[in-house]
Amino acid sequence: MDVLRGVDWPAVLCEADGHVTRYLQPAFSQPGRPRALTIEKNKKRMAEAPMSCDCFVSLPPGSRDDHVIFGKNSDRPRDEVQEVAHYPAACHSPGSVLECTYIQIPQVEHTHAVVLSKPAWMWGAEMGANDQGVCIGNEAVWTREPVAPGESLLGMDLVRLGLERGDSAWAALNVITGLLEQHGQGGPCREDPEPFSYHNTFLLVDRNQAWVLETAGRLWVAQKVTEGVKNISNQLTVGAEITAEHPELRSVAQAQGWWDGEGEFNFSRVFSPENPPARMELAKKRYKGGTDLLQQHDGSVTAAVMMSILRDKPSGICMDSGGFCTTGSMVSVLPRDSSLPCIHFFTATPDPSRSIFKPFIFSDFSIPVPRVVSPQFGPDDPVRKQPRFQSQVDRRHDLYKAHQVALNTMETNPDEGLAVYEILRDLESQCLSEISAMLNGEIPAEELGDLFFDSVDTEIKFYQ
Repeated sequence: MDVLRGVDWPAVLCEADGHVTRYLQPAFSQPGRPRALTIEKNKKRMAEAPMSCDCFVSLPPGSRDDHVIFGKNSDRPRDEVQEVAHYPAACHSPGSVLECTYIQIPQVEHTHAVVLSKPAWMWGAEMGANDQGVCIGNEAVWTREPVAPGESLLGMDLVRLGLERGDSAWAALNVITGLLEQHGQGGPCREDPEPFSYHNTFLLVDRNQAWVLETAGRLWVAQKVTEGVKNISNQLTVGAEITAEHPELRSVAQAQGWWDGEGEFNFSRVFSPENPPARMELAKKRYKGGTDLLQQHDGSVTAAVMMSILRDKPSGICMDSGGFCTTGSMVSVLPRDSSLPCIHFFTATPDPSRSIFKPFIFSDFSIPVPRVVSPQFGPDDPVRKQPRFQSQVDRRHDLYKAHQVALNTMETNPDEGLAVYEILRDLESQCLSEISAMLNGEIPAEELGDLFFDSVDTEIKFYQ
């Protein structure tokens, strides 16, 4: 076995104990280990590496089978823990109040069951699915509309709210745009006292269609996608092909002098900032790379293909840059045939090229999986105290801890570490085969209801 297969060993400068030394370090270094530094003039740029994500969808005929395939990488601060949490459907008393990350809003009478991949410190989610066959992921963007000061709904809160309240992609879009109108968007987007906020774009997908929703403050525009492949990144992509929009979108653009009111209205051109932040500029390469990868597989996209795209490092889609990395990944299979269940794969660990995807299927008899859920700190949580984020707590769940140990083993003992990883990738392949058999009617769906629990349990045992 080639013990270095799949491992990038760059020579880097590393700072520890006040000394700078040169050594070989794998590209998957983790929290608690020395961080790679470039030369002095690039230190600041690395410290401000892009907060970024990439979302993908393939609808027939882009997919090999009669399935809609959704995928997302969540790129966040590398020390941030992402958990996978399942919340059952629920009924709520009239007049109930919902506590989101920063603000309270009125609760609705019924919420759908959801499974979420979410930063453990916040109420909202980076990506997830509901039991109605809807998937949503979001991206950070900046526009000519300034980011409002103060705390309101995070883009991640809107992801979760759309899933809890929407029974289709279009219904979820209306939930999000309605809440934007009522409450706006804003507030710190990372667990840090230094303010960092942004606007959001969303990819909303169900068994039949997808919607790209792009926002600028309370304003928004949406584009419907019914076939083929599509991806979004940290930039505005909706041009003149607009399916729906905020009623005041064009009048605001005209009043601000961004559009003359006569020529073609191209949302991306009108609302993109004149001096975009480096994050948006750097996202252009990832967006193009993602588009190229989708087009290479156009007509043959499967769950396995989508996983390979999320694992792609040359394009930057699988991110490991300065203080940021891919902290969680998700792939979903949404069969057009509504008699078949949807399948949602999650890593629950950082770096999909060093993680495996584990399948979740909504079931009335699913076993809870607490080993991918982070500890709770109640009113003592630094996000709940004022001022916020003045201290840190250990949010690592059991799988995250075991995965960290495994990554350390890959660094210190590549033979042993990669042998374990190969076995786990075989486990992933077996899960994909079982899912395929189930979708082909060879295995009853009821037999796979606990596959997520079994996969997490098996992965932890392998690491031990």
